[in-house]
Amino acid sequence: MAPDPHLTELMREALEGRPGIAEKRMFGGICFMLNGNMFAGVNKDRFMFRVGKDLETEALTRPGAQPMDFTGRKMGGLIWVDADAAIDAGLKTWLDFTAQFVGALPPK
Repeated sequence: MAPDPHLTELMREALEGRPGIAEKRMFGGICFMLNGNMFAGVNKDRFMFRVGKDLETEALTRPGAQPMDFTGRKMGGLIWVDADAAIDAGLKTWLDFTAQFVGALPPK
């Protein structure tokens, strides 16, 4: 199933003006890269955020967050967030949180 176009547009708007962002089709959805590193994405009816293993526990305490389980295997440092919960919290808030980890990675 393709990502929800409305959610994809909301993510694009939230990322507007943030330097180093590129868009790429990945994992059956749309992935946004920060300086060449996977940063966030839209898959079907939810958002994906790369928070890193050190921030994962904190991220999972937030409403709508759950571990990313892709093909039956948990992917550490990556989380799914229900669309409504992410929008309610503010996508920019999630993106700023995610940037703590991804922004510290060396560019690719």
